[in-house]
Amino acid sequence: MDVGRCRTVRVPGAGREPFPVLGPARPRARPCRAQTCKPTTSVVPPPVCREFRGIDRRRIGDDKDCHRASAALVPRQLEEYTVHSRPRIVIIGGGISGLTSAHYLHRRLGDGVQVTLVEGGPRLGGKIATVPFGGQAVDVGPDALMVRSPVVATLIDDLGLGDLVVEPNAGGARIWSRGKLRRLPAGTLFGIPDRLLPLLWSGLLSPSGVARAALDIVLPRRPGPKPADPTIAELVRPRMGAEVFDRLVDPLLGGVHAGRADELSAHSTAPDIEGLARTNRSLYLALGRRRRAAPPKTGGAALVTLRGGLATLIDALAARLAGDDIRLGSPASLITRTGDGYTVGLADGRNIEADAVVLAASAGVAAELLGGESPELAAALADVPYVDVATVCLAYPRSAAPAELHGTGFLVPPIEDKLVVGCTWSSAKWPHLANDELVLIRCMVGRRGDNRWLDLDDDTLVDLIHGELVEAMGLTQRPVERHIERWPQGMPQYVVGHQARLDAATTALLALPGIRLTGSSYRGVGLASCIVDAERTADSLAALLSGDRPLTEVAS
Repeated sequence: MDVGRCRTVRVPGAGREPFPVLGPARPRARPCRAQTCKPTTSVVPPPVCREFRGIDRRRIGDDKDCHRASAALVPRQLEEYTVHSRPRIVIIGGGISGLTSAHYLHRRLGDGVQVTLVEGGPRLGGKIATVPFGGQAVDVGPDALMVRSPVVATLIDDLGLGDLVVEPNAGGARIWSRGKLRRLPAGTLFGIPDRLLPLLWSGLLSPSGVARAALDIVLPRRPGPKPADPTIAELVRPRMGAEVFDRLVDPLLGGVHAGRADELSAHSTAPDIEGLARTNRSLYLALGRRRRAAPPKTGGAALVTLRGGLATLIDALAARLAGDDIRLGSPASLITRTGDGYTVGLADGRNIEADAVVLAASAGVAAELLGGESPELAAALADVPYVDVATVCLAYPRSAAPAELHGTGFLVPPIEDKLVVGCTWSSAKWPHLANDELVLIRCMVGRRGDNRWLDLDDDTLVDLIHGELVEAMGLTQRPVERHIERWPQGMPQYVVGHQARLDAATTALLALPGIRLTGSSYRGVGLASCIVDAERTADSLAALLSGDRPLTEVAS
C-alpha cells in the first residue's frame, strides 16, 4: 500500500430500500491500514445519472429530469469505503474496451492512479486481431472503425494514428437475393426504403413486394396497445411487408449483430427506427422527411480502417500503458468485497487489491466474477445471450473472378439459408489491400439459430463456403490460401428485454461502489460504441475516485 493519504468516499450501500429519497448522513473517517496514512474524509455524490444512462428515458422523462429521477433512485443511507490517495484500479479484459478504459482513466487522473490490467488470453486486443494473409496485414475480427463519433476521431489523433487512416473505395454493398447479387439501392435506413423506384430497379424485391412496401404510405396506424419493447420485425413487417423485412432489414441489421431481426430489440439495436415508428404513422414518409431535412454530408467516410490493420490501434494503446501492470494469461476467477475496496482473485491463486474494478469482459464472465457479491447483478448479466461466429479468409488468384470486383461485398438474408452471413471483398474495399495477383475475401459465418457450421472441420467449412461463393460470384478456381478464425461466444445478442436487463444491472451496481461494467455486451457491439462507453466509464469512475466534482458535473 502506498504511503500517503487516504480518504473515505461515501457511496450507495447495499440492502437499502430501492427508491427512497436521498437523506443526510454524517461522514466519518475510516482508519487506513497503512499506519503512516492520515485518513481524511471526502463526501462524493455517486455519479448516478451517468450510470442511469442505460435506463429507458421514456420512463423517467427528458434529460432535464435526469437528476430528479436519479435522486429518487439513490439509497437513503450511504456506506463508506477507503480510497487511497493513488487509487488502485483493476481492469479485467484486455480488448478495446479494457485498453481504452485504462487510456481514459490516465487522461482523467494522470499519474494519480495505479492501473492493473488482467487478460486471460495470451495477447491484448480481444476480438481485434490482425494476421499476415495474402501478403498483407488482414483483420480477422472487426475490420473498420466508425469515425463519425468525435470520441473515436479524437482517440485516433491522440494516438498519432491519423496518417494511417484508410477510407474504403466507393461502390457500395450488395445483397444476395432472388438468385443473384443485387446492389443495395440508395435511400434506405437499415434497409427500410424511402424511395420506391430505386428499390424496384434493384430487383431485390419482387414487383408485388415493392407494391406492398408502397402500401405503407396509406395504411392507417395499427390499433391497440404497442409492445413495450418491440422487435424490429414488429415495427417493419406490418408497415412495409415481409419482403422488405426478409430481404433488406434482416440481412442488414441481423448481419451486424449476427442475429435475427425478428428477435432483436428495436430499442437497443435500432433506436432510430423505433423512434420513427413511435412518432409517425408511415415509415416511408417519415424517412423521406428525414432525408430532406438532413444537412448535406460533409467530411470523409464514416467507416475507416488503419494501414497495418486494427491491431495498430491496440499496439498504440498498449504503448501508452507501458507503465501499467499488464498481466497476460491471467484470467480473473472471483471478485470479493473487502473493508476498503475489492480483492480480485486470479486463476493462479494470486490476489490483487483494488479500490475500483472495471469489468471489460463479456456479460457472462462478469456474472461469474460477481455472483458471490450480487446474485441480482449476476442474474441480469447471465441472461445476455451470445452466439458463436467465425471469420473465414480466402485468397483467390485474380483470374478466378470472372469480372473486376467493385464495391465492399455482400450480405446474405437468413431466408436464403446459406452458411455465409456476409462477405467482404477486402482487396476491393480497402485501397491498401489491393493486389495485382490475389483477390482477398473475408466471409462471416454464424448467426443466432444457425449452428450448422460449429462441428465442421476447417476443410469442410472452407469447401462449403467456397461453394456458396462460386454460386454468388462465379469464381472459377479454388482458393490458394485460407485463414479461419473461430470466435466462441463472439457476439452478444440484444434480444427483447435487453434494456430491462441493463436497468436491473444498473440498479444492482448501486450496492457495489467502484464497480463498473463496459464492453460490447451493453450499449453497442461496434468498436466505436465500445470506445465511447469506455470513455463514459472512465469519466464516471474518475469522478467517484477524485471526489472533487459536484453531482451536477458528475452526472452531466
